[in-house]
Amino acid sequence: MPRKAIPSEALLNLQRQLGALPPRSPQRRHLVQAASTVYGVSVPTLYRLLRQRRQPRSVGRSDRGSPRVLPQAELERYLELIAALKVRTSNRKGRHLSTTEAIRLLENYGLDTPEGHVQAPKGVLKTPTVNAYLKEGA
Repeated sequence: MPRKAIPSEALLNLQRQLGALPPRSPQRRHLVQAASTVYGVSVPTLYRLLRQRRQPRSVGRSDRGSPRVLPQAELERYLELIAALKVRTSNRKGRHLSTTEAIRLLENYGLDTPEGHVQAPKGVLKTPTVNAYLKEGA
């Protein structure tokens, strides 16, 4: 027996009608039952087809590229200090302080800058985040 094909326009129309109703409304069941009898498919099949319909999704988060833990300017200031610390501690072979150690120093002891003493709050800066921003800026 061949499968019954439901037109995509009908599924879209049904989905639009169901979206306007509250989740537990009895009218939802009546709409689905009526559509299933019209197209000759079972109610679970119709629900499965509605679930399988492709929903538009965003490619990334709406706040992609902006930090979630700190304001952008504050994070950039800490990144500048960490980068300067890594450059300042490099030797002739190119070895320098690790990002984790630079974050630890900045959080525990802080750094003296021309603007004054700067100390980052503990637990806010994470090594992967700092490395990603430093790599992006380089």
